[in-house]
Amino acid sequence: MALTDAALIGLADRLAAVPGVVGVVLGGSRARRTHTPESDTDLGLYYRHPLDTGRLGELAVAVGGTGAKVTVPGDWGPWVDGGGWLRVDGDPVDWIYRDLDRVHRCWADAEKGRYAFHTQAGHPLGVPDFAYPGELALGRILSDPTGELTTLQRRVRTFPRPLADALVGGLWEADFLVGIARKAVSRGDSAYIAGCLFRLAGVCAHALHGAAGQWLINEKGAVAAAGALPGAPDRFQARVDAAFAAVTNDPMHLALAIDIAADLVLETSDACAMMLR
Repeated sequence: MALTDAALIGLADRLAAVPGVVGVVLGGSRARRTHTPESDTDLGLYYRHPLDTGRLGELAVAVGGTGAKVTVPGDWGPWVDGGGWLRVDGDPVDWIYRDLDRVHRCWADAEKGRYAFHTQAGHPLGVPDFAYPGELALGRILSDPTGELTTLQRRVRTFPRPLADALVGGLWEADFLVGIARKAVSRGDSAYIAGCLFRLAGVCAHALHGAAGQWLINEKGAVAAAGALPGAPDRFQARVDAAFAAVTNDPMHLALAIDIAADLVLETSDACAMMLR
């Protein structure tokens, strides 16, 4: 049985008492109430330097047993900052660090329509910097002693129009990917074409979410989520699947995959224009 909300709030309050931790936010499927009994529980630990990882490690052992460990900030990479993978009362609970000042900076950029995708292990499209405010917008605050997270969450729950315009404008890259993928057909370079198609699908998914004013913070499930948006191109997910299914070492199949993708890019552009009216 998953940890109860009361148990999570109690744990969050203990975490918030660690020097450096500003507050704790429940994320992932549990925050969206779409979790299953097999789902991990994701707790975002919003902190400011210096974070007392010694005290945090002691708490990890107290609630997760002698094998529980936490990292220092940055150990997991530049954008998935660090944390710990624990089992609490038999349930998997992930502690994930989030530098709160960085969240503020990413939000300020998003408000101005500035964004980028950043290299990070486990994220083949890259981590969009606007995922930081997006996580807070979609999360459930469990502990916020100063009220700072609550104040920021009220702001980030309104998707900024400049970011929507920028993500839709980013469809130029999807069109560019169609062109460079076609050049690889004669070589039968299926791996390269598959990579182009993956990024193309991600760019389209982000554009559709931006036009709809909805946060998209991860590649996982992005195509399905985009296809479910009101106004998305017809059968968006099925057509993306069909494009990937056509990726073989046969040039005719590769050309078909790119034709499917090219049509989707055009329809995505039209759909976004309609959604932004």
